[in-house]
Amino acid sequence: MQLPLENIKNQTTAMSQQVQSSVPNDDPPTDLEKVVNEEIKEWHFHIYFFQKNSKAHAAALQLRDAVLRLRRDGAFVAVPLFRVNEAPMGPHPVGSYEIWCPSESFASVFSYLCQHHGDLSILVHPLTREARKDHDTRRAWIGPSFPIDLDALPVFTEDLPSQYHTLKLGYRSEVKQPSIEERKKAGAKVEETLKGEREAADTPPPDGYAAAPSFGFL
Repeated sequence: MQLPLENIKNQTTAMSQQVQSSVPNDDPPTDLEKVVNEEIKEWHFHIYFFQKNSKAHAAALQLRDAVLRLRRDGAFVAVPLFRVNEAPMGPHPVGSYEIWCPSESFASVFSYLCQHHGDLSILVHPLTREARKDHDTRRAWIGPSFPIDLDALPVFTEDLPSQYHTLKLGYRSEVKQPSIEERKKAGAKVEETLKGEREAADTPPPDGYAAAPSFGFL
């Protein structure tokens, strides 16, 4: 039996209050300034292929060429590394190549690759000072996953692994970002607009409650 949306929202709020005391100490941060400062600005897509499989190898190179052509034509900014790994290298267990992507183009590049990767697997990970964590708990996959040799990666590096600085994108962007106050004003407008959307979850009060899932069926 499907419940009315208002009943579902009320039950979700009640569940949030019940589980508040059981929330672990490492709550997801909600401090706006902290979250903005920690935002990831650059990403890698690693396209995997079985290097001894001629069909997979050809498909991987065709995808690489397509990305390069689309970058030239202005679809997005994505920079494949100059080389293609024809054998396992570093943490990657099969043939692969790297595509760098700034946050400004992440959605467009992800959209293209998730639609057109064919049978190829793609490792998606952020670029931060914590390379091992980036390739482990922060990674995502398009297509089937592969085991990664995490021991080949440093736990922490002093230098931020930013790339292609001449583009002035990602971590090197010179575009002025909205201030904290401007973000709060924009957020308030979104909240006001969503008051008319019955399917949108209600934002918890300022002191916060633990998030709980909403259920359409009981």
